Amino acid sequence: MLDSKLLRTATEQVAQGLAKRGYVLDVAKIQALEETRKAIQIKTENLQSERNSISKGIGKAKQAGEDVAPMMQAVENIKQELVSAEAELTKIQAEWDDFVKAIPNVPADEVPEGKSDEDNIEIRRWGMPRSFHFPIKDHVDLGAELGGLDFEVATKITGTRFAVLRGGVARLHRALAQFMLDTHINQHGYEEVNVPFIVNRDSLFGTGQLPKFEEDLFKLTDDREFYLIPTAEVPVTNIYRDDIVDESQLPIKLVCHSPCFRSEAGSYGRDTRGMIRQHQFEKVELVKFVRPEESDAALEALVGHAETILQQLGLPHRTVILCGGDIGFSAAKTYDIEVWVPSQDKYREISSCSSFRDFQARRMMARFRNKETGKPELLHTLNGSGLAIGRTLLAVLENYQQEDGSVIVPEVLRPYMGGLELLIPAKK
Repeated sequence: MLDSKLLRTATEQVAQGLAKRGYVLDVAKIQALEETRKAIQIKTENLQSERNSISKGIGKAKQAGEDVAPMMQAVENIKQELVSAEAELTKIQAEWDDFVKAIPNVPADEVPEGKSDEDNIEIRRWGMPRSFHFPIKDHVDLGAELGGLDFEVATKITGTRFAVLRGGVARLHRALAQFMLDTHINQHGYEEVNVPFIVNRDSLFGTGQLPKFEEDLFKLTDDREFYLIPTAEVPVTNIYRDDIVDESQLPIKLVCHSPCFRSEAGSYGRDTRGMIRQHQFEKVELVKFVRPEESDAALEALVGHAETILQQLGLPHRTVILCGGDIGFSAAKTYDIEVWVPSQDKYREISSCSSFRDFQARRMMARFRNKETGKPELLHTLNGSGLAIGRTLLAVLENYQQEDGSVIVPEVLRPYMGGLELLIPAKK
């Protein structure tokens, strides 16, 4: 959530920043709400002052033996006016809060101009896509031949956009998760956390999924307003909601492996084949809480941590910075890491790493106590996929496929696979 003071005092500056993401800030509404609020505030303060003045006069009048009934009635009349004015003030403040909640974050200055993902700018590439001397199979056909990837059974069990993994493919999926966790914990210094996969409305508001993106969520059908998590970002970031951490604890770096559930509203017809866009998938999520002055460097480091996973797996990838029109609601700056998918002959997103600056922290009231001033300040939050496991699995299957349908197990995964070096097609 944006700073209300900034919205009021630097409205045009904020409007210019938001224009980069194609968002038109309703400046007239801000001015109208603020003028109304000020008028009611002044009225309230004047009534309070008048009441206090008369109340003091009542005491003096009593001492002088004067009739205080008219003064008592005046105080009662003012009291009724105050109740009405305070109700108006509460109403206009609620209207302001609802208005501010719907405004996205202002993109960082270095975020490029642009309207869609076609305007994102490539920062770097790693690795060369492999040249195949035989017809390339996609992960759906490879997984089926390995006897380890079944979408038909998943459709029978639940519906479309789900998958059943078996045998070596299921083990490879688990190995990827364990490898990612171990790398981020042992090499990058993250603390592992295990969190609920069901969250309340406050948690989703805190990270920015609600109220704007409710249609993208799976909501449980009871009266408690529980939701399945769309990403571990939600429960992990909310660990520090309504908290004030000591500055000596910073930076806080957490890693979490969890399932993710997304309705994919509005994406029907897109990536319907395979594991690119599923209703349920697993992800290893990286979350950071840092001092404001450290957030830019923390984002660069986080991106590097996610890239390391792909490099150790030997998967070609590229990193892009998202333009203003493609950046998420809560993000101030985002890098996407895209892995090479041979069957599609292009790079596909496998990780999105974002800095939210104090946007999420303000919604959650997540703060740290400044050791110099002793006062609480808003944290800066960051997160990124380190990585999406299903998409990493399909990238491994496709990039390491052999002509006979077998798949080489990347060297770094073999200790997690009991030394297995090759996944072999199932006998027909």
